[in-house]
Amino acid sequence: FPGAENIPCGFAALNEIPGMVWAQMLATQFVMEMANGRLTLDGKDFTGTQEFPGDFRNGFIDFGWNSQSDAWKEKKRAVELNNGRAAMMGILGLMVH
Repeated sequence: FPGAENIPCGFAALNEIPGMVWAQMLATQFVMEMANGRLTLDGKDFTGTQEFPGDFRNGFIDFGWNSQSDAWKEKKRAVELNNGRAAMMGILGLMVH
């Protein structure tokens, strides 16, 4: 973020971060949450095509997802979640080591 070049590392940074940098970080998070549909009243994205949180197809890229059964979709989503969890554990292992 612009304005954050001279901020120290670690917890010492919390007292040194300028207010404008906090505002930039919060605005970025707000925009990202709006794009994912979490801040809309119905929980869907702006096009209304989101099947589940994290569904970024928006009616444009499908690759055959809509032609599959609900059981197949649930299995693929579970596999993807487990792969993400394994990746997080791998990164945690690298950071600890």
